[in-house]
Amino acid sequence: EDVDIPSRRVLITGATGLLGRAVFKEFNENNWNAVGCGYRRAQPRFEQINLLDSIAVHDIIHDFQPHVIVHCAAERRPDIVESQPDAASQLNVAASANLAKEAAGVGAFLIYISTDYVFDGTSPPYKETDVPNPLNLYGKTKLEGEKAVLENNEETAVLRIPVLYGEVERLEESAVTVMFDKVQFSNKSANMDHWQQRFPTNVKDVAAVCRQLAEKRMLDPSIKGTFHWSGNEQMTKYEMACAIADAFNLPSSHLRPITDSPVVGALRPKNAQLDCSKLEMLGIGQRTPFRAGIRESLWPFLVDKRWRQTVFH
Repeated sequence: EDVDIPSRRVLITGATGLLGRAVFKEFNENNWNAVGCGYRRAQPRFEQINLLDSIAVHDIIHDFQPHVIVHCAAERRPDIVESQPDAASQLNVAASANLAKEAAGVGAFLIYISTDYVFDGTSPPYKETDVPNPLNLYGKTKLEGEKAVLENNEETAVLRIPVLYGEVERLEESAVTVMFDKVQFSNKSANMDHWQQRFPTNVKDVAAVCRQLAEKRMLDPSIKGTFHWSGNEQMTKYEMACAIADAFNLPSSHLRPITDSPVVGALRPKNAQLDCSKLEMLGIGQRTPFRAGIRESLWPFLVDKRWRQTVFH
């Protein structure tokens, strides 16, 4: 009997990461033939590919012949980029340029995931046409990556997004979820940044944007260039921590707002809010309310299980 094989093929890099897992799931559940690749955590679920190995990258793209490639793989931790600039540049710039070339070779639509950190945070909200001015090396490498993919393949979409959270494998996987232990262990006070304005964004929402962009592009070749997507709730880390406490009925009086700009680590923009109206006008996008999204994401990491029984039974 006839088997319905989805004709639309998508390749996802960084499919083992927080965003990549969500992107893989989104395409997979919406009748795309999705192949994910990763490196350290790839097997057995995903193809193991070192993106710096240009022959391996060439081979998988030519064997699979994807219609769409979503490039999620990156070194995205600003402090790691500062301490390992060469490795970060290899992955964020050189590997991205090569991927764009290979995508062009098979006529694949490349979606390159970039960041709000390409902006300096002095005059938000930022439109796609605003001039980038990254403050830290992470933002610089991602901006160089943007330029590299667009130079090597003009049929590319660049999707800039802010700080992400979602279903994490470990709390450290997201700068949002990593705060949960400080929130839960209320026996000691915790200093929380109350200076930098963030827009926490659920990876499920970004994944939906990637799929919608890809599907629109299948119908309309003019879909390319730079796009912005972001959650629309503005919060400092202190406010996120309080919202997390609130979502789980936990105390927040031990959380201390720190209003000075941070002195250690890579420089961060004060407010790099992204204007998302370009995608909204195309009818693309979805937004999960922060409290609902964070409850779903952090639920498995809740230490006090007694609380579960009272609220949900």
